[in-house]
Amino acid sequence: MDRRPFLLKRGQVRRALSDWFADEGFLEVECAALQVSPGNETHLHAFQTEFRTDDGACSPLYLHTSPEFACKKLLAAGETKIVDFARVFRNREQGPLHSPEFTMVEWYRTGASLQDVMLDAVTLCRVALAATGRDVLTWKGRTCDPASEPEYLTLTDAFQRYAGIDLDALLGDREGFIQAARRAGVGVMADASWSDVHSAVIVTLIEPALGDGRLTLLHRYPVCEAALARACPDDPRFAERFELYACGVELANGFHELTDAAEQRERFVADMDLKQELYGERYPLDEDFLDALGSMPDASGVALGFDRLVILAAGARSIRDVQWTPVET
Repeated sequence: MDRRPFLLKRGQVRRALSDWFADEGFLEVECAALQVSPGNETHLHAFQTEFRTDDGACSPLYLHTSPEFACKKLLAAGETKIVDFARVFRNREQGPLHSPEFTMVEWYRTGASLQDVMLDAVTLCRVALAATGRDVLTWKGRTCDPASEPEYLTLTDAFQRYAGIDLDALLGDREGFIQAARRAGVGVMADASWSDVHSAVIVTLIEPALGDGRLTLLHRYPVCEAALARACPDDPRFAERFELYACGVELANGFHELTDAAEQRERFVADMDLKQELYGERYPLDEDFLDALGSMPDASGVALGFDRLVILAAGARSIRDVQWTPVET
């Protein structure tokens, strides 16, 4: 099949999204891809390189997995509404919806609630679909109409509905969680971490059921699964994080941003300790980012997978259809 029609639709969606952000008063920024830290999420893997000076001295650098740290530094410096159509890089990622290099649309609003940026994400799905001239988002025979009223679903309700698991009662209970997942038909190893079980249940039983017919906004994640989000004011066991789904595909991930530098450092260290245990590697902390959190205003932000949105809006078969020169792996 000729990929060119999908690539032309990619351009249409890119222009439509850029116009929407401009109309909303966002400043489009371009954050550097080379960073001292690629990010500190346990299960994301980076590409490492090194910078050499003229005298041969070397220092490690990484291609960022997200422009998040750099964007938040800009917020701390005084920017209030920014968006970056960023090229990002993630190792160990390959498949119909995954590529080691892809485009992420990441935006931030100061003084905004999580609900505000949830609405942004829904609106962008509508804008993208309108740009292609199609009626619904599609993926593998499934459809989703972003014009319909979206579904708001908490993690607690999703686990109960689709897995029959009482998530609240199992927070921090690794052994109990493993047994509950197995009873629900999810295969997990005896030495799986709590986070591993959480991910396995979501991927196996919950994600496939989301975004069917209408968009689903999955929110109120356990705080241990939301490293850069602030805790919910009514229950600190959960965090102000959401993910947006259409046709069983995750499109976006958003936070009401954590601005407590000490708490953020503790979460990063814990995540890197787990990364060391699971994968035998860890990434440095971005000390400039942690310093900037002390002066960062209250804000909410979202990272949206641009290629995935184009796939669903254009009716493409895979991420390779919507990338002009896909990475050969």
